[in-house]
Formats: sequence, structure tokens, C-alpha cells
Amino acid sequence: MEKFTLEILFQIIGIGSASGLIYQDNSLFIIGDNSGYLYEYNIDNSDLKKHEIIANPTENIAKNIKPDFESITQHGDTLYIFGSGSTDQRNKMVEFDLKNKTKIATNNLTDFYAVMQNFSGIKPEDFNLEGAIFDGENWYLFNRGNGKTNKNAIFTIHAKSLGEEFSLISVDYKLPKIKGVRSSFTDAILVDNKIYFLATAEDTKSTYADGEILGSFIGRIDLKTMKIDFTKKISATNKFEGITLYKKSNNQIEFLLCEDNDTELLETKIYKLTLNN
Repeated sequence: MEKFTLEILFQIIGIGSASGLIYQDNSLFIIGDNSGYLYEYNIDNSDLKKHEIIANPTENIAKNIKPDFESITQHGDTLYIFGSGSTDQRNKMVEFDLKNKTKIATNNLTDFYAVMQNFSGIKPEDFNLEGAIFDGENWYLFNRGNGKTNKNAIFTIHAKSLGEEFSLISVDYKLPKIKGVRSSFTDAILVDNKIYFLATAEDTKSTYADGEILGSFIGRIDLKTMKIDFTKKISATNKFEGITLYKKSNNQIEFLLCEDNDTELLETKIYKLTLNN
């Protein structure tokens, strides 16, 4: 996978620190890790709506109390929005109904996240989920290895609901480095039995504190073997944290990306990444 193009498609005023997005029917559903809202942006008319997903939401929640929504995935008419689990305040998973545009439920995943940590040997201070996929039978949750141990991992949970009995597998990955700093998972999406993932190199040893951004990669994992097919550096400056499928043909696949600018500025650029098959 050698050829790619990356371009800014448009900018949205009113959203900051974008951390995940879903494209559907020419609209984007976007979460921000500082925010208590799910945003709905209509690309045709540039209309922006806000849906409350926590009590008393604000645009910029203080870092020590924010739910840190870092992952969003879709199955059918339901969106699943995950907190990162990097502090005790960040263990919620919100279910959102796309038909009625309303929150269905809020789930406390504290015990579930503890099971994942114990099973994988990832310490609480190195636990930081930043990507999620649900295919109706399996959940794939991506631990961002930006803690001291650099432990990038994909958890595969076989269960139709995270509240029922499940089986669990954890696979560790060594992702590429930039200037000696190992990149770490920031989001992922499933397309035709292939996982396309984003990874960013950020000069920090903490899942809590931000660091200098050194660049981002796109990569692909075969779902059957769970082995990496390729990785490709796509930026030397951007911290891409969200990926969604935009268009697909025999020759090309197009994704929309969002980035976390680590500020309180309510502006979000949406990028289009095109890969040649």
C-alpha cells in the first residue's frame, strides 16, 4: 500500500478535541474526549446538532472529571460510545439510538475493564481504550500503548452484549516508531474482514498527560489471522483519533478522519484519506 492522498475536506465550528466519528447518510456523528455531547453534522447543509449523552453536559469538561469518550462504533441502528478507562471517571459506555436520536442506556464497565486488565496484564495506569468495533457477534477494543509499557493490544470479546457471559482474547502489537517513539492505537474500523487502524506517535509515557505529536500511521490487520498487513505514515504533525469509511470502489478506499488538537478550541477539521488498492 504505497500511494495515498490526505486532504482537508471541511472544518466544523462548534466541536473540539474530536476523538471518533461515524459516517452515515451524508452525516457525521462525532464524539469529543472533552465533551458530554454526541454531535450530528449534516454535510449537505452544514447543520450541527448536539445530543446529550451525560447529565448536565458541557463542551469542555475539566480533565480530572471528564468521561473521556474516545471510541465510537455502530451496529445496526445503535451507536456504542466508550470511555477510555484510563481513570475511574472514564468507565462508561453509552448506547445511542440512531432512529430516535436518543440515548438508550449508560453502562458502567468498571468491573469489565478490570477483567480486561487482569487478563492481559495491563496495569490500570497503562490501560487506555481508544478504538472500538462491534460486528454483532464480537467486540474489538483497542488499548493505546502510550503508557510506560507501550502495550498496544486488541481485545476480542465474543458476546452479543457486554453484560452477558463472554470469552476474551488479547493480542499485543508492536507498532512503528517515529524518532524513537513507538506509535499507539488511536482508532479502528472494520471493512470487509480487514481492520483499518490509526496509530499516533506521541512523546509521553502517560495515558493521562499529553506530549509532542510526532506523526500518525494508517495500518491494516487481517481479521482471520490478526496479523498486520501493512502500516503507512500519513502525517508528521497530526494526531488522528477517529476513522470512518466514506467511499469504497474496486480501486480505492476513502476514509474520513478527525484529529484531537488537545485544546479547548471548538474547531474540528475533517480530513479525507484515500488509499489505492
